[in-house]
Amino acid sequence: MVNSIGAAGLERIELKQLAERVGKLYSVLREAAEAELTPLAAFKPPTDVCESADAVWIRVELPGVAANQIKIALASDKVRVYGEKRKRNPRQKILSHLCSERNYGRFSRVVPLRWTISVKDTKAELKDGVCMIRLPKTRDRRGSEFKVPIKEIE
Repeated sequence: MVNSIGAAGLERIELKQLAERVGKLYSVLREAAEAELTPLAAFKPPTDVCESADAVWIRVELPGVAANQIKIALASDKVRVYGEKRKRNPRQKILSHLCSERNYGRFSRVVPLRWTISVKDTKAELKDGVCMIRLPKTRDRRGSEFKVPIKEIE
């Protein structure tokens, strides 16, 4: 026997899918708006944002950049990774570049957050040119009910 989903069930599924799509679109639009407001940067490093059950992971590709050249600014609704990739002086005298595809100069990347995260437990590490930022999630308490103890004063 096949379970059939009623019209109300289909509507709920469609509404859930629509809400997810709108959430993704909202994140993209916020990132675009943030990019316009941030100081001009020479390039935006490639970035991955992944979610696990207990954390949000941000991976930023920054080959050739040292940890002391990277700054991470964390707010309640966004993470900004920025800094400057300096050009190294060549070891030998180069007459001209035939091809140069690497980026140098200032970089900036803003990732909007739609999760409630623990700012104090956030960790970042740089390994093999990839900056990995771990943002632990906290339980969202909005809409929760808390019992407030009442102390009787005589």
